[in-house]
Amino acid sequence: MAEDLIVKTGSKLEKYEVLIPQIVALIENEPDRIANMANVAAALKQTFEYFWVGFYLVHDDELVLGPFQGPIACTRIRKGKGVCGTAWLKKTTMSVPDVDQFPGHISCNSASKSEVVVPLFCGEEVFAVLDIDSDRLNDFCAEEVSYLEQIAKLLK
Repeated sequence: MAEDLIVKTGSKLEKYEVLIPQIVALIENEPDRIANMANVAAALKQTFEYFWVGFYLVHDDELVLGPFQGPIACTRIRKGKGVCGTAWLKKTTMSVPDVDQFPGHISCNSASKSEVVVPLFCGEEVFAVLDIDSDRLNDFCAEEVSYLEQIAKLLK
């Protein structure tokens, strides 16, 4: 059952070790990107209880809100703006330990304290970003970011 995806015990990194194969099994036979993004967002939110987990999809010159779990979010983000827009522009993962120290940070919710954004690629082009906000400062270690990049690569 889908609720069995939620990993309840262990360190964050141990939870990723268990969760990633479960995500693979969940999405490997589903060709719809939106459906897969929705399930990945739910699995990450339920497992790690982050403040906000979701996706923004590239539409022309903006990122547009896609599947997410958490409070109401910004709907559109311009390329190069905020953490999400910067990750898209630079085509690289952005991990921000204190969002208040990030120049141009877009505050969709003041409870967000740290953030990680991972671009999703189709060939060389970014088609979406995975955005995770925590209500704790410095909540993402390098190993965790690496696991999130692995998850992003699964979403083609």
